[in-house]
Amino acid sequence: MPINTDFASLLLTPALLENLASLGYERMTPIQAAALPPMLEGKDVIAQAKTGSGKTAAFGLAVLMRLQTSAMQVQALVICPTRELADQVGRELRALSRTMPNVKLLTLCGGVPMRAHRESLEHGAHIVVGTPGRLRALLDKQRLDLDGLVLLVLDEADRMLEMGFEEDLRAVMQRTPAKRQTLLFSATYPDAIAQISAGYQQKPVRVSVDTEVDAGQLQQLFYEVGPSSDARAQAVLALLAQHAPSSTLVFCNTKDECNTLARALRRGGVHTLALHGDLEQRERDEVLVVFANHSCPALVATDVAARGLDIVDLDCVINYEISPDADVHLHRVGRTGRAGKQGLALSLYRAADSGRVARIEEAQGRAVTRAKLPAMTAGGAALDQPPMVTLLIEGGRRDKLRAGDVLGALTGDGGVAGDQVGKIQVMEIRTYVAVKREAASRALQHLLGGRIKKRKFRVSKVAAG
Repeated sequence: MPINTDFASLLLTPALLENLASLGYERMTPIQAAALPPMLEGKDVIAQAKTGSGKTAAFGLAVLMRLQTSAMQVQALVICPTRELADQVGRELRALSRTMPNVKLLTLCGGVPMRAHRESLEHGAHIVVGTPGRLRALLDKQRLDLDGLVLLVLDEADRMLEMGFEEDLRAVMQRTPAKRQTLLFSATYPDAIAQISAGYQQKPVRVSVDTEVDAGQLQQLFYEVGPSSDARAQAVLALLAQHAPSSTLVFCNTKDECNTLARALRRGGVHTLALHGDLEQRERDEVLVVFANHSCPALVATDVAARGLDIVDLDCVINYEISPDADVHLHRVGRTGRAGKQGLALSLYRAADSGRVARIEEAQGRAVTRAKLPAMTAGGAALDQPPMVTLLIEGGRRDKLRAGDVLGALTGDGGVAGDQVGKIQVMEIRTYVAVKREAASRALQHLLGGRIKKRKFRVSKVAAG
């Protein structure tokens, strides 16, 4: 019997159903259809699903259905491996709950002064989304009270273990009430995840959805290259020159390779940013924002740094080097070709990588398509200028700024047109706003000469590689 994918088939409130429709949720994704019924029944669930499968909305609806907003205590805790994913989850939960009055959500992650989190917690919260280290620190200082917790979510649990957070994760989980619902989401299911489940879940329902890449939406090509890093860098430049994608995510296996390749691409005329574990939190935030804003055409990243990164309309993924793990490869290339759009995945391999390529063929159930590298053109790989420029405003949530305030300041009194303004991301002490390139200079001068909420703020243009 086919699974009913209509949200109306679930025991959701009319307000939630109406909001889902207004947000464009038409039918349940496979993971939502499989996981939501047992979650809404209060059962523990292990769900195996990748980024972009709709898992956040799945556990988000389960969270919102359990809340008693009249009780100002932490009732739901979502633990994420990175600040970027926690921010993303927090935004989606806020959108899902916008028709529910008085829902208070806090995001608690490293990179923000501890004092700010302590002050926020003094005013109470219903939902907390955070990273293991910061949550443990707040619990150790007795600033976070989980006695009223009814639902615990581990998002991307496999990545938390890979990043070395198992001790922090267990320390947080041990401070939660024994009687609670626990939802565990993981892209893979290693033995360590099974051990976490056995220790902290009660008779969990296990659901898994097909994580294969949609071959119909993804053109995947493999290119043999020489063993040197220079040969691989030249190959990346040649492929960028041939395909001219507007947004490309290049995966490297190590942070040293990230830095080396980013420098080589810049020398080749490509605006490029690098994302890896050695960056300070502010640098990481800025790199992610600039790339997501389409202000930089190429991002070179490690798997750990890019986990949870969800870029809309990602044209191309390039594997600078084949991952030793076939599942990781499938997750990499699965970031493009989403939402019915055509994607492009290009992978470089050496003769010594034949075993890795064979494992990928086995995992995806079909042979890979090998192609010949294009010749490098005389003009190099220089791509068109990115369509957007990102501006930095030295003020954020702490200054009571909202996206609407920034938009009003940009468009008012002879500023730029509203359709020239892109994404506005308000953080704790900074705000980033994307503006169309042709309007960027005017927007910058308008903000420098004007005020936002009757205050002057420092504003600058963010470098894009």
